[in-house]
Amino acid sequence: MRVQRDGRKARGERRRHDIVEATLRVIERDGVAGVTHRTVAAEAGVPTTSTTYHFANLDELLIATLISCAQDMATEVYWTIDRARSRGSLGAAEVAGLLAEALGPRRGRTMAEYELYLLAARRPELRPAARRWLDVLTSMVRPDDLVALRAFLAGIDGLLIQGLIDDEPPTAEELKPVVEYLLRPH
Repeated sequence: MRVQRDGRKARGERRRHDIVEATLRVIERDGVAGVTHRTVAAEAGVPTTSTTYHFANLDELLIATLISCAQDMATEVYWTIDRARSRGSLGAAEVAGLLAEALGPRRGRTMAEYELYLLAARRPELRPAARRWLDVLTSMVRPDDLVALRAFLAGIDGLLIQGLIDDEPPTAEELKPVVEYLLRPH
């Protein structure tokens, strides 16, 4: 027996995803202050009623966007390291490449993600979503040394923040020695 998926549910999930992606584009262009149901709806190419249907208020929208960013970033870092380790590498070159990409071609997106992340410092209701990055990666990796994982993640956060304020983004070659240091066995 073949189970059919409810088409309305799939369309609703797709619309919700499109709205979250549009929110990131608005933040990239205008900052968090530019996020309204109207600006996000215009960016997503949907009626404003769609954004308010899926997200009753802006906090819900920002939380969903933060969770999406955390999930995407954690998954990308995890799979990058996992692929590298399956080839016998610690993954430093691959992680350095991800960071260089985030600070170069994807710089605007990275700034938008960090702007959302830092908003949680002022808005306690956003903090659980902001902490999701650590929670997701920790659950994927199941580290023997949680302190080493937290130090690695703090180092990655620091490299990204420093890279965002540099006039020229660092290259993967410049980042690799620091990433190697962060990944070294303890």
